[in-house]
Amino acid sequence: MPPSPPGAVIWDVDGTLVDTAELHFRAWVELCRDLGRDFTRADFAATFGRRNPEIIRYLFGERFDDAVIDDLGIRKEELYKAAARHGVELLPGVRQLLEGLHAAGFRQAIGSSAPRGNVDLILKMTDSGRFFDAIVSAEDTQRGKPDPQVFLVAAEKVRVPPARCVVMEDAVAGVQAAKAGGMKCVGVTFVGHHSDESLRRAGADLVVKTLTEVSVDTVRRLWRA
Repeated sequence: MPPSPPGAVIWDVDGTLVDTAELHFRAWVELCRDLGRDFTRADFAATFGRRNPEIIRYLFGERFDDAVIDDLGIRKEELYKAAARHGVELLPGVRQLLEGLHAAGFRQAIGSSAPRGNVDLILKMTDSGRFFDAIVSAEDTQRGKPDPQVFLVAAEKVRVPPARCVVMEDAVAGVQAAKAGGMKCVGVTFVGHHSDESLRRAGADLVVKTLTEVSVDTVRRLWRA
């Protein structure tokens, strides 16, 4: 039987692993323009980190049925992926932390509200897929953040109890999801969608500007606390 891991780290993708926020924003702007609606920065802030069906219902109410909502989500993601293929890089401190956690025996997982195709594209372009033992994306859940489902499914996949998991997040809804799941959470403010104060209010156990401030020892201290 393989030895038990010391713990697990579950990573959000957009705004934590990479910064693709502006690509998502422009994709939503283009989609909404075709549908006769403006998409504003306020709309983006209000919906960031949520699943596409939830965002579309927020924007359009009951205008579309479920089948059309699915099609619109696909259209939006095609717009996003076309732009992302021009280049995406890991955020400061991410690769070093991924490598350190891997070397120390931690299990690592993706816990994202994004579709699986988006996640696969990002991992391929950043050459980071080898660090992850499990990937949980929009297709694996029925409820978006702040519901903890995405993180609980990730913990189950890597076979680590929630209390021994640390989540890396940049969004208030994501921090709330991590805490609702009984996990520790590091809030990252580098991309700037949420202030350190708002992430702390949401329950983040530690808030940092970039992940250069987080080490393997930092993670150990968090889940041991």
